[in-house]
Order: sequence, then structure tokens, then C-alpha cells
Amino acid sequence: MIRWIVTDLDGTLVGRDLAMVPASRDALRRFRAAGGQVVIATGRMERSALPYYQELALDGPAILYNGARTVDLATGTVVRSRCLPAAAWKALIDSFDDVTPGAYPVVFSGGRAYAVDDVPELRDYARRDRIELADPGSWTALPADEVTKCMLIGDQLPRVRVAGTTAVLSEDTYLEILPQGVSKGLALRELAEERGVAPAEIAAVGDNPNDLDMIELAGIGAAVGDGHPAVRSAADVVVRPCADGAVAQLVELAFQRNGWS
Repeated sequence: MIRWIVTDLDGTLVGRDLAMVPASRDALRRFRAAGGQVVIATGRMERSALPYYQELALDGPAILYNGARTVDLATGTVVRSRCLPAAAWKALIDSFDDVTPGAYPVVFSGGRAYAVDDVPELRDYARRDRIELADPGSWTALPADEVTKCMLIGDQLPRVRVAGTTAVLSEDTYLEILPQGVSKGLALRELAEERGVAPAEIAAVGDNPNDLDMIELAGIGAAVGDGHPAVRSAADVVVRPCADGAVAQLVELAFQRNGWS
């Protein structure tokens, strides 16, 4: 039986217009009404994920920052939190000077997002995620042991190899640098174990490489039809493109598995 449906947001449940695909939103509501639970798993921060969480009227934990934090957005309770090692953050600061031109850092700390560059790429990102980017004045002004994650945004993303971190592509133009051992799949595994839900009782869907281990963990792992080729190759099933109701099709499969009408 499928007890949880776990869904990525952008490119999976949320379309290019930044709105949830109506068919997918309505299907998730139907799954919840039938007794299932919906978990959002996203790279977004609290403020950015909250409007979608509220639109679905969810009341449980959400996996945020690509697994670095799990938060009950209804209450603000932090279920799980990981930060970059202080030494890794200091090494990243040093690496920013060598970043390929056209790739710009965004850093998340204490529930806020920071940037020192005022460029169209970052303004577009802030608009899409409905957040504000604060200028810290200097990267060293941020507490070294309180950085949740770093992103590099741009058309020319470098390779980043810093001890104590892991890097994952969440969009073609987004490289996310996370604490080592952090991922959506690992956060989901810990949350499911804590709540007594087996991986076989989970259906998960996503579109980009940062969704891979979450999809591989789930009893039904689904890739969005217009998602990254590596995700489509690894999934148990390839569902419709995002705009055509990718999540809605996964809900249909869950209903069939559960024998619900």
C-alpha cells in the first residue's frame, strides 16, 4: 500500500508559470482525502516552499534545501537540520574568487538567502523562488557554522570539490553545494524511519538529478516525462510531462496499487 506521495516542486508539481499544475494539485488533494500523506521535497527554503504547502493544506514535515533541513511548515518545528562544516564554508569562500565568470553564489544561513552580486540571473532566481536576497557585505560576516547550503547560479557552472561537501545539479543552471551526506533521499529515509513508513509504502516523483536517490528509495519511483535523461533511466516508471499532470499520473498509480476508487 502507498501511504506517502513525495513530490519535488519545480518542474514536477510546479510548472514554468510558478503555479501548481491544477490536475496534479487536485490529485494530491484527493490522495490526502483518501487517507494518504503528501510530503514536499524541494531545494527551496522555508519561505519559498510555504505557499505551495499552504495551497495543499498540508500539516506535516517538508524536506527543504535538498535535504539539509526537514521542517514542519505548519508549526515551524525543525525535524532535522544539517549545516556545512565551518572549514568547508571557509574553503568555499576562497573558491568564489576562482568561480567561472557567469556563475554567481547564493548562500543560505539562518533561514535567509544572501548574495553579493546584483545581476539579472540572481534577480530572476529571487523572483522565481519569491524570496529576497540580502547582501551580507562580506561572506565572512556569515556565521561559519550556520551555513545550510550554497548555490552557484549561471550558464557556466564549475566543478566544485571541497572536503565535507557534496554537489548536485538541481536545474541546468543551478549547482547546489550541500553538507556531505545530505540529499533528498537520505532525508526521506530518516523521516520515513522515524514515522514508521517503509520505503515500499512511498511513491516519489522528480525531474532532476537531485531527485535521483529519493526516486530510487521509493516503492514507486517516478520520473517526470520531460525531466533529466538520467532520472528517466533510473525510475521505475516515467509519467507524463509536468504540464500534463506528472504528479496526477503518479497519484493514479498509487490509487491502483491501494485498490482505491
